[in-house]
Amino acid sequence: MVLGLATAALVLAALLWELNRERAASAWRTLRACAAAIGRDGGEEASRWRYDPGRERRAETKARALLRSCVNEEEWAMYRDLGFLRVWGGAGAGAEAGAETETERRYAYLIYPHKPLLAYVPETGALLSEYCVAFPDRSRPYGSVRLPDSDDVLAKWMALGADERRLVADANVHLPGRQLDPERVARDLERLAAWEAARQASAQAAARARTRAPARAGHLAGSVRAA
Repeated sequence: MVLGLATAALVLAALLWELNRERAASAWRTLRACAAAIGRDGGEEASRWRYDPGRERRAETKARALLRSCVNEEEWAMYRDLGFLRVWGGAGAGAEAGAETETERRYAYLIYPHKPLLAYVPETGALLSEYCVAFPDRSRPYGSVRLPDSDDVLAKWMALGADERRLVADANVHLPGRQLDPERVARDLERLAAWEAARQASAQAAARARTRAPARAGHLAGSVRAA
């Protein structure tokens, strides 16, 4: 009985195969024809839309050049050397009101690529709040949720300068430490302080050199006349 059932099953499978073989062959031929048509008609379009592994690097290079053209020399040097920007609080509001008081400058923001804006008190280093804002990349054909790093920094810098109050009002506000490690921020603030001290020392040395140069030139001129 078992042998008979097994034989019947094999016969049934053979019959089903014969019934569906032609249908499967027809579907395969149709699929190959469609693939060939797409290859003929869309080859150029497909090559234009094909993923380019160097696109992100070129986009970031262009973004850095654009950022450099928009910010001042000190801000660009800060971003180039440290990887973030410091923007004083109240800049946008002060510009609109036509004045900027010392109270408005008692806090500042650190701008990191693809991280929340971090408000802090420069005098004490106390962290105030994280403001989560996003600027998606809507370019085509490779638009994504992330701008190049430098474009993200520039977008936040421009938004703070244009309308700080609106930006922070629309942002998701969190306590410090939600996304940014406070210890890393403390190290960055130390790096920023050392960086600013080095720049100030360099500027003072350059000023002294410029001051000594005319005196030295006058001394040489007097020596020539005396000779």
